[in-house]
Amino acid sequence: MRTKSRKSRIEPYLYILPALLVVLVFRTLPILSSFTASFTDYDIGGFHGFVGLDNYARMLSDARFWQSVINTLFFVIGVVPAGIIFPLFLAILLRGKLAGKGFYRTIYFLPVVTSAVAISVVWTWLYNPEAGPINRIITALGGDPLLWLREPRGIFEMMLAPIGIHPKGILAGPSLALVSLMGVSVWKSAGYNTVLFLAGLENIPNTYYEAAKLDGAGKWGTFRHITWPLLSPTTYYVLIMSTIISFKTFALVYVMTPPPGGGPLGTTNVIVFYLFQKAFDRFDIGYASAISVFLFLVLLGLTMIQRKVAGRKVHYGS
Repeated sequence: MRTKSRKSRIEPYLYILPALLVVLVFRTLPILSSFTASFTDYDIGGFHGFVGLDNYARMLSDARFWQSVINTLFFVIGVVPAGIIFPLFLAILLRGKLAGKGFYRTIYFLPVVTSAVAISVVWTWLYNPEAGPINRIITALGGDPLLWLREPRGIFEMMLAPIGIHPKGILAGPSLALVSLMGVSVWKSAGYNTVLFLAGLENIPNTYYEAAKLDGAGKWGTFRHITWPLLSPTTYYVLIMSTIISFKTFALVYVMTPPPGGGPLGTTNVIVFYLFQKAFDRFDIGYASAISVFLFLVLLGLTMIQRKVAGRKVHYGS
């Protein structure tokens, strides 16, 4: 009886052991190794000793690093709100009375299952200043063609230049090249987020809408007081995941605005791309590890803030 009881206690842990080993080997150990390496002078030649906080001090004085931070913040601020609003709009359309909903539900999800590299190649052609279809359409409508992925100027600078205002630095806004990447990122993630919002909409009982209709509520009032509050758990999840994914963007930058600089004048050089350059182009592993720790702490801090601020407004009742 004792042997059988001991076996029943151990058996559940044996089932999770394979998954636990995968997490330890491919997640936990690399995280610990990266944290340790951030305090060392480590490159392709091997370990050269501990340097304490030197890598972090170097990071704080690295102008290119701070440029990548600013570019990343621009990217996140542009992608996350659009990555919530646009999929929510699609989900509401697809849930309503729309002809051919099955076809549309297939089409909008295709970018999600398509390789990021393949998508990047196609959009690079679409954005091509000389032969790209987007510039051809703009020209046909009487507009001036744009450089898109080759344009280093900020969008606010481009918009205000005709009236004689020339903002500089952060005030110039993200470059047109970075905004172009934002558009592709929102387009690629829209299908996945739409599925999440559709699932959230399906979980809202129709009795709420029937009661609102009897009370004379319009479409906006129904959305504001019923749909939006009851979608808050889904929105909260999409907000957190979109923020994390946006901070970790890499493939679009690497393929569409390739090395060495990360786009025109480094204006698309985001944190993960810069980390990649330091780690795998220049083999400065210690410094790259310090950047990865910085990114981890930023994401951890933002997630905790979102949980504390946005988490309070989540309504789980139905």
